[in-house]
Amino acid sequence: DSFNDEYSEIKNNKIKNNSYLYKYNVMMTEFNDFVDAEVLYPVSKRYKNTVDEELRVGFDNMYKNINFPQRFVNNLLQLKFTNSFIEISRFTINTTLGFFGFKDVRKHVFNLERKNEDFGQTLGYYNIGSGAHIVLPLLGPSNVRDIVGLSFDYLVVPNATFDDSTVEITSKVFKTVNNKSLNLEVYNNLKKDAITLQPYLESVYEDYRNKQIKE
Repeated sequence: DSFNDEYSEIKNNKIKNNSYLYKYNVMMTEFNDFVDAEVLYPVSKRYKNTVDEELRVGFDNMYKNINFPQRFVNNLLQLKFTNSFIEISRFTINTTLGFFGFKDVRKHVFNLERKNEDFGQTLGYYNIGSGAHIVLPLLGPSNVRDIVGLSFDYLVVPNATFDDSTVEITSKVFKTVNNKSLNLEVYNNLKKDAITLQPYLESVYEDYRNKQIKE
């Protein structure tokens, strides 16, 4: 029996490693890694060395303040009513007293952190399985459940309902570079422990998302 179990596991791994989805994930991981190393990292590093950290943190706060509806709605859908109330109060105070969210007044004065939730976590909360792991271009590791979640969250956030324009694309690029500048070495430090990059990042991502859902 143990021999049959071992043979079955080896066979399943071979099927997995030769599947079209697995090959796609490996290819897309390599592409994303290349873009990060050759474009995003050097641009973000130069930006970090040029723009003061207080400004970069402020821009990050503003983007997160705009994403308030996503956090509010998903906390509500998960019946976390206290967290939903905290999100309303954070948005109101940070928008008015924090210069449209540039300053996180609610955090620094009242010690109330963001209650981060997204629709992928909401689906997980209701025991919806993650489905196949899929690496997205530029966005990185994901799965079927989280891709559905991204679509829902995209509709919830007000600025996402406008048609794509040069201004919106520029804003998204700026947001990505600004965020990367605040977490410049996180990805490089993470992949140092990888023997094979794609399976390692897949494992890290799925474990992290499961942890978020349980919290």
